Amino acid sequence: MSMLDVVDLEVWFDLPGGGELHAVQGVDLAVERGDRLGLVGESGCGKTTVMMAMMGLLPSNATVSGQVLLDGVDILAHGERSVRSHRWVDLAMVFQGAMNAFNPVQRIGRQIREPMELHRTASGAAARRRTNELLEMVGMPVSAADRYPHELSGGMRQRAALAMALACEPRVLFADEPTTALDVMVQAQILQQLGQLVDELGLALVLVTHDLPVVAAVCDRATVMYAGRIAEQATMDALFHDPRHPYTRLLFASTPDLYGEEPVVSIPGSPPRLDRPLTGCPFAARCPHAFDPCREQQPALATLAAGHLAACHLNTRAGVTA
Repeated sequence: MSMLDVVDLEVWFDLPGGGELHAVQGVDLAVERGDRLGLVGESGCGKTTVMMAMMGLLPSNATVSGQVLLDGVDILAHGERSVRSHRWVDLAMVFQGAMNAFNPVQRIGRQIREPMELHRTASGAAARRRTNELLEMVGMPVSAADRYPHELSGGMRQRAALAMALACEPRVLFADEPTTALDVMVQAQILQQLGQLVDELGLALVLVTHDLPVVAAVCDRATVMYAGRIAEQATMDALFHDPRHPYTRLLFASTPDLYGEEPVVSIPGSPPRLDRPLTGCPFAARCPHAFDPCREQQPALATLAAGHLAACHLNTRAGVTA
């Protein structure tokens, strides 16, 4: 058993007009201390929903089943009552769009201190000292504690959000598209900062992104998601050199390579609607290699090599590889 295990996680959302949307379907993850895991896929594939479910932060119209085991204890077993004591203390999150993560009428320092005071890890002068340490740790001046969120640049706000996530010294840090809407140089700085903090503090990092170069630069392993399901899991080296799901290959093909000569190829079509029943492989309608079983039966997530799993019928078809 790992430090953090996600077992058969499922998420449904009740729709306003009736019916439901099956957003996450049977996701399993394992995270050890010091791991750098990327969750990769197109928008709407369920990456952020997985992390929000693990943190107990989904809205009231969501239903979650499965287990999130921290040191073998299911932190979702009793809903908000059980997960709240672990949020920010054991599991913390850097949200996409730092401006939306902060209260616009409270100073940055006050918001960084709030998790410490709520979980009683520090208060008063000790909390203020810890806030200053955190700001310096993420490359910000101590004076930023007296600023309001709108007074900081996008990159500075993202650094402040990182400082807030680290306030209670969590063991697992979730980062949801942490470089969205930032320019290229600031993106590189934030990613470098994340990597350094993971190494220095011994954190486990779970990074959500659709950007494969970002995952390659920061993560050791990746889970590729499609239509709420896991399509492939492997080390970054295995994914680059031996991708075993057509969707993973197309994600690589759709990523510009400044040093290569291969043309950029778009993925045809659109992801399936998850408010309707799916028959067969969810990627079949967009897959250039689909054959009859793909349209009739959902492929199981099978182990192809140590640590390398993929859900594709091509891996079991005689003489054909994905």
